[in-house]
Amino acid sequence: MLEATPTEQGLALRYGDFATLHEALEYAALGKTGYNFYTAKGKLGYALSYTELREDAIAAAQRLVGLNLERSAKVAVVAETDPGFMRLFYGCQYAGLVPVPLPASVRLGGHKAYVEQLRRLLTKCQAQVAVASQIFLPFLKEAAEGLAIRFLGTPDELLKLPKTKTPLQPSGPDELAYLQYTSGSTRFPRGVMITNRTVMNNLGHIIRNGAKVRPGDRAMSWLPFYHDMGLVGFVLSPMASQLSVDYLCTQDFGMRPRMWLTLISENRATISFSPPFGYELCMQRLGEAPGAQFDLSSWRVAGIGAEPIRPEPLQRFAEMMAPSGFDKNAFLACYGMAECSLAISFPPTGEGLQIDRVDPEPLAQNQRAVQLPPAATSPTQAKMFVKCGAPLPDHEIEVRDPSGRLLPERHVGSLFVRGPSVMSGYFGEEALTREVLSPDGWLNTGDLAYIADGSIVITGRQKDLIIINGRNIWPQDLEQIAESQPTVRMADASAFPVTCAGGEDKTVLVIECRETSPETREELRNEVRRQVLQELGIDCFIELVPRNTLPRTTSGKLARSQAKRDFLQRVAEGKVALPGIRDEIDCLPQLAVRAAAARA
Repeated sequence: MLEATPTEQGLALRYGDFATLHEALEYAALGKTGYNFYTAKGKLGYALSYTELREDAIAAAQRLVGLNLERSAKVAVVAETDPGFMRLFYGCQYAGLVPVPLPASVRLGGHKAYVEQLRRLLTKCQAQVAVASQIFLPFLKEAAEGLAIRFLGTPDELLKLPKTKTPLQPSGPDELAYLQYTSGSTRFPRGVMITNRTVMNNLGHIIRNGAKVRPGDRAMSWLPFYHDMGLVGFVLSPMASQLSVDYLCTQDFGMRPRMWLTLISENRATISFSPPFGYELCMQRLGEAPGAQFDLSSWRVAGIGAEPIRPEPLQRFAEMMAPSGFDKNAFLACYGMAECSLAISFPPTGEGLQIDRVDPEPLAQNQRAVQLPPAATSPTQAKMFVKCGAPLPDHEIEVRDPSGRLLPERHVGSLFVRGPSVMSGYFGEEALTREVLSPDGWLNTGDLAYIADGSIVITGRQKDLIIINGRNIWPQDLEQIAESQPTVRMADASAFPVTCAGGEDKTVLVIECRETSPETREELRNEVRRQVLQELGIDCFIELVPRNTLPRTTSGKLARSQAKRDFLQRVAEGKVALPGIRDEIDCLPQLAVRAAAARA
């Protein structure tokens, strides 16, 4: 009978204090723990101990080296939640090659878009090897047509190649451990270059200072392996701390989110993270009063990562899951990004969400986060942000204004970070690297934030900020108003500004609407417009679109910049009547010409 790898390590716990990933695996392989893969119905499909993984990785490395690749050549792997990905990823570590996780996500009707995405990634990373399972291999072959790729096939086909007799030379501390392509929420994904030294530094802090791993811990994850939280947080971190981890495929989680909670219950997992929408999806599927369906008393670190984090849905989740033994103090709201390997800051464990309630007026008018006392105003009048803790040891943070001047506490500005976990740059993107990474090591995160009592508080993405009549409007505030309507589901709204004639900015809110009645749709428009005007003091143009219209990143976040481009295209083609728009992103004139040609 197939059994999951045990929680007991059989080793003295080490907190990621290794020079390279392959050294970390060498130590983990001396114990009994490993990776466990579960089916959509919660049955164990495969248990891959670190001992077995080490052997398989070496076997894969021997075949890869046999292809006579240059050292640090790129090996693109479609990153399914599957043992084959693990074998290839770690095989690259032993072979001195660089794995490049590719997204394993094809949305309904998205065949062409997915193939184009794969081709651009294969081209940008200059892949010499491309690997995918039988399910994704047809897409990969189509994407790689005409490219100079030395080997293209499945993991099993790779392992049938001849072994090399050349001794393996694993990647060193200052060589690239992998290329992590960002989720692309503001532009096309960029290949973040992460060395072994960089990622091991971050892993050590995640294990020791973040989750505060202890003997007896067990991890559980449904996060995709091609996303930084899934790869670094729940592929590399458990291995570097010798923990067993249980996996549910991301697509299976989307269909059956309750299985996440079931596996935590059954396997007594103690550490599991999710973006906020994961917790919200569970609430949607479980209904209003699920009762004590699970035993979540073992879950001591319920991590949340996003920018920013809305506290209200998480508070509702804690209330809903309290009968199942969930402790609200398990919440751990952290901050990070692929450009810093993963983690940038953590609050203390065991203290739950730390919420900062601020006055919305000074925040909108002059970017000051003036704290409100608990009894000063009702929660609906306050702007609530979640504190994401202090930066990691040996890391520095600064909040700067547009001129680069350092801002004091509780002043919103651009967040910069410097430290040993920061990337060395974007692969093949020297100009883009110079835009965000200074010669003295300061990384512009692209996020707006302020510091409160030494803790980082994220207010939004710099590129997403909407400025109307000198007021700062965060798109998530408009989206939250839309999502509060009974007929609008979570993450079905996207807000952004467009520039009209005369240079005036207008706010647009695109909402996926399932209603077909013209009366109901008009009622929705009017109610959202009324609430936006009442709560934010601005008018907005509201477009209702069909399901699956809004673009999303590979990690499931709204891609607002792409949503804006799609909206402008609909305007250019005459599908949306919003006169007077001046195109500020240099795409509308081209689209208008194309639309006119199509009509002719």
